Amino acid sequence: MRRVAITGMGAICALGRNTAEFAEALREGRSGIAPIESVDRSQLRFQNAAEVRGYSHQPYFDDRRADFMDRFAQFAVIAAREAVEDAGVSWTPELRETAAIVTGSCVGGQSTEDIGFQELYKLGHSRVHPLTIPKTMANAGASHISMEFGITGPSFTIATACSSSGHAIGQAYWMVRSGSTDLAIAGGSEATFSLGILKAWEAMRVVSPETCRPFSKDRRGMILGEGGAMLVLEPLEAARARGARIHAELVGFGMSSDACHITQPSAEGAARAMRAALRDAGLAPEQIGYINAHGTATLANDPTEVAAIRSVFGPHAERLAISSTKSMHGHTLGAAAALECLATALALRDGVLPPTANFTEPDPQCDLDVIPNHARRAQVEYALSNSFAFGGLNAVLALRKG
Repeated sequence: MRRVAITGMGAICALGRNTAEFAEALREGRSGIAPIESVDRSQLRFQNAAEVRGYSHQPYFDDRRADFMDRFAQFAVIAAREAVEDAGVSWTPELRETAAIVTGSCVGGQSTEDIGFQELYKLGHSRVHPLTIPKTMANAGASHISMEFGITGPSFTIATACSSSGHAIGQAYWMVRSGSTDLAIAGGSEATFSLGILKAWEAMRVVSPETCRPFSKDRRGMILGEGGAMLVLEPLEAARARGARIHAELVGFGMSSDACHITQPSAEGAARAMRAALRDAGLAPEQIGYINAHGTATLANDPTEVAAIRSVFGPHAERLAISSTKSMHGHTLGAAAALECLATALALRDGVLPPTANFTEPDPQCDLDVIPNHARRAQVEYALSNSFAFGGLNAVLALRKG
């Protein structure tokens, strides 16, 4: 089996329009959470979110092409463009025919769908936009990436709620490792800021009325975000041979299903996924130095995740550095694992561990080192990136310093 390098990274989210801006915000511990601008928040119980503020398609797409693309698909292509340019990919007919695209999205083009429902049920119109279906389908991001680069190899989308892009990156990693493809673009994107879906989240009563405070005793819930992140994966040996920059190395992937509850997390399920990632990577728990936690800041998730980490790492858990970058870029649902994997790769590459922002008060049930409020310089060789989704579907990625 081949070793797999991350040679390209692209991002767009509340923390910035590219990877450099994203990395800078993480180092500064700067939160992108602010009052919602794209939806009338007077109709909502919660007021804050992590939006891509002031976004317009025009710097990225002409009007005709943008008319075919929901916001989430635009984010996917924007991130993929940056990742491919960063990797310095030289496209050949053979590479285009064999390269893979694997994306994750939890809800797809919900904004487009919401507009259609308003046209029908609120305004009483008899027709909706003729491109509603191709704009709402969850695979639109992958399809538009394939058209962007002329890639005719395997291309598909995974929908496993908040683990979607974790599963996508993991599957792409296995494809490159096994030799079934020599290059993969993998990640996820999401854009959930329409009134309908925000009201649905409001009804669940898991969204904070203020901000996102993972692992803090006074945490009050998650904060929704949007954006996209993409990685270029290729065999490490081939990347080195062509002189590509190795941001980090993917070394393992683990999955599990809680088979327990549709919304409540399970420490046992999360622990199984972490153990599976370590087993796949051939790592001992003591080799891990940092974990980018799922860390949603809900009352149920955070202590459950800490319990899972203690179960897997035993006494070594006391020496682990752990943080939740959702405290800065929000919970981007299907894109979350991609942004967090990218944040983990940056932490290994740059030797700067991102903080858990907005932290105020330790919680005895979350009594691990959560890197409160300020980034920390540390040289770490191995790290995990955790994603634990509604439905009990878990994905954990293991990374090594490049």
